[in-house]
Amino acid sequence: QVQVVESGGGLVQAGGSLRLSCAASGRRSSFDAMGWYRQAPGKQREWVAALTSGGTTNYADAVKGRFTISRDNTNNTNTMYLQMNSLRPEDTAVYRCYAQARPTTYWGQGTQVTVSS
Repeated sequence: QVQVVESGGGLVQAGGSLRLSCAASGRRSSFDAMGWYRQAPGKQREWVAALTSGGTTNYADAVKGRFTISRDNTNNTNTMYLQMNSLRPEDTAVYRCYAQARPTTYWGQGTQVTVSS
């Protein structure tokens, strides 16, 4: 089994910053990619960012230049971060982390991010 756990959500004012963390642990020692989706109330799920095992990062246009995805290169852990700067009210959503070991994707429960105007 693989467990994916997010942390770091919360309430922040527009223009502020938050850092989300995602830790994947269990029977797998590595993953092909890890990333984030988000879903706002009444909206479809939206992919946010991803980081491959080779270090390639990709971002949705809506967050490019404001969000940065990175991984913890110490302690050989599968821990990933999403640094979110210049937050906007439209970034309000539940953010879910995923860890991909093809063909399987493991999901976290999600963490709420609320940006007030």
